[in-house]
Amino acid sequence: MASSQTSLSDAKSAVPASDVEQQAAVGTETEDFDYSRRAQWLRAAVLGANDGLVSTASLMMGVGAVKQDIKVMILTGFAGLVAGACSMAIGEFVSVHSQLDIEAAAASALAFSVGALVPLLAASFIREYKVRLGVVVAAVTLALIIFGWLGAVLGKAPVVRSSLRVLVGGWLAMAVTFGLTKLIGSSGL
Repeated sequence: MASSQTSLSDAKSAVPASDVEQQAAVGTETEDFDYSRRAQWLRAAVLGANDGLVSTASLMMGVGAVKQDIKVMILTGFAGLVAGACSMAIGEFVSVHSQLDIEAAAASALAFSVGALVPLLAASFIREYKVRLGVVVAAVTLALIIFGWLGAVLGKAPVVRSSLRVLVGGWLAMAVTFGLTKLIGSSGL
């Protein structure tokens, strides 16, 4: 028993203290294998949903920077959802080497689609341009906080720091897409 405790502490000390996720992973492999596999799938789903959320919202904000038409904004978001879900599924299918390739690909596409639906649904019911942009940003902000929190809990990482990182990253993606599209759109290209 003493030797197993020594090897566990040796393994934990070999992992950098700044790598919270890896620190948490050391020692849990033997304790609860089923939970760790489930947590990895859930965490991957959260990250896929976050990808769908941020990329679709950014596309919609970019188009919204130059076009006030709701139909154009919704169609752009829908095209982003379909393209992103296909990309995630194909990427997962190509990269995974197991008998569950199709399941992993479908799960990845579904997670992306769930995230992408947030800005699409938020924008679908608002006709006024400025209000629509504000509602999309508000809905995406709430979803980013939830996805950041969920990812942190599943990854056993600091919740506030992880949630803020996800939130700021999403805001930056939307702002950069909006700003650059507005700049290029106003230059007459």
